[in-house]
Order: sequence, then C-alpha cells, then structure tokens
Amino acid sequence: MNKRQTRSFALISTAIAAVVFLGMTVDSHRQFPTLTNAQQITPPVTRGKDVWHQYNCINCHTLFGEGAYYAPDLTKITLQRGAPYLTAFLKNPSKFYDEQRHRRLMPNLKLGDGEIADLIAFLDWVSKVDNQGWPPRPILVTGASIPGMDLTVAQQNVADGNQPPAARPVSGKEDPIALGEALFRTTATPVCSACHSIAPGVNLAGPSLSGVANRAKQVIASPDYKGKAKDAEGFIRESIVTPSAYLHPGEMFSANGMSFMPDTFAKSLTPEQVDQLVAYLASFQ
Repeated sequence: MNKRQTRSFALISTAIAAVVFLGMTVDSHRQFPTLTNAQQITPPVTRGKDVWHQYNCINCHTLFGEGAYYAPDLTKITLQRGAPYLTAFLKNPSKFYDEQRHRRLMPNLKLGDGEIADLIAFLDWVSKVDNQGWPPRPILVTGASIPGMDLTVAQQNVADGNQPPAARPVSGKEDPIALGEALFRTTATPVCSACHSIAPGVNLAGPSLSGVANRAKQVIASPDYKGKAKDAEGFIRESIVTPSAYLHPGEMFSANGMSFMPDTFAKSLTPEQVDQLVAYLASFQ
C-alpha cells in the first residue's frame, strides 16, 4: 500500500467511524425518553433530585454505578425496599442499624416529611429507568447477603448467567422446596433474601426467618393473633400475600398498623410460586 492509498484508507475509515458514531448518538437520543421514563419526571421527582444533591447523598451512595462506594448503590432501592420502610428509615436510621454491629451508620439528616416524600419519588423514578443491566453487579443494600455464607446453587446459577429453577416451567418432578429456595433468593421482586435472613438472630429489613414454622405455631396460639391462619403453612402464606395481617414486634418492621413488607406479592407471584415459597419456609422448624 503506497502513501496515497494509506491516506485514502485513513480518511475513508475516519468518515465511516464518524457516520457510525453520529448514527449511534442520534439513535441513543431517540431512545432516551422511553428508557428514562421522561414523562414520569413530575415536580416531586425534580424536588427529590434537589434533595439528593442538597444533602450530598452521592458522597456515600451511588446511582447507576456513579458516586461513592461507602454505602449501597440505590439505583433499585425502591424495588428492594418499599416507600413505608424508606420513610421510616429516613426519619431515624438508628432504629434500623446498629453502628457497632454494622460498622457504619447513616446519619440522621433530619429531613422533613416533604423532603422524604420527594426523595423517595426521585429514587422511585430512578429505579424504573431502563439501565439495561448497568451496573452489572451493584452493591446491594446492607444484609442482602450474610458475609461468610457460601453461595447456594440457585445464587451461583444466577451469577453464572443460568436460569434459576423457579423461572423454568415445573415438570412435576422437581422438589417444591428447592424451587422455593431458588425463588426466595433470585426471582421475586424484591428478592426475598434482600430483606430476610435465614440465619438465627440476624434481622435485616425484615425479621429473620430461621425457625419461622415453629414461630408461626406460637403466634397462631397467641390470643393477640387476629389473622385467619390455622397452621404454620397458612400463616406463612398469609404473611406473603397479606403481610399486615400480623405485625412482627419491632419498630423497624412496621408503622401505623402497616407492615413494611410489600403487599404486592399476591399479584406479582403466581399461586404455584407462593406454594413453592411456603414449602421452602415451612421447612424451617
């Protein structure tokens, strides 16, 4: 290739690259309104963004992988924690985490009720942006996994990009307890294990589920129980589909007679999936 050919090749390659780049830029901007749910940017969302910046939340937290890595990524926080939980948490974080045990504690920013509502609106909008899987492995909220515990088969399947058992059609030969475990750890929205530990005495956003079957029997036998369950399986099912039927003791789990656990699982899970979760949790004697 002589000098003239080399020059022509360089110019043509540059022109092609420029056209491709401009085309991809135009296409990206064409998709931004849909991907970002721009039509959902309401005044509370805008005010919430101002609260986020005013209190320098990004100094500790990340959104879309950008920010500090001292505290959890909050890109999907409203899917992992509902608005009632986040409201109570922002009012007084010390009720939910112990500095000595967790080695860090979010400061009480003394936010007003309006600021809290706006901030949650902003984070809810962020959670619904189609970030196409980025960041690929965000920092989860504290307690989404217990340090030192090995990955289960279900978790490893997800890490390897495989489909968890609970996401496959049930053949009738698969163990419902195993399917329930996979569902507990990988499939529900939010993932159950993001809020509940199965280790004794380890309370996260929700109470530990260690020994939940025996505990359920004790609750049903208590005169304080006003639900409709007659046995442990019924109590666990009731706790999944109507979580406020029984409020676990403790300010960090409920407020104003309502459980912080989302009440959407009756719609987001199929009856078969609820059965699988019940089978799994009922095995914790």
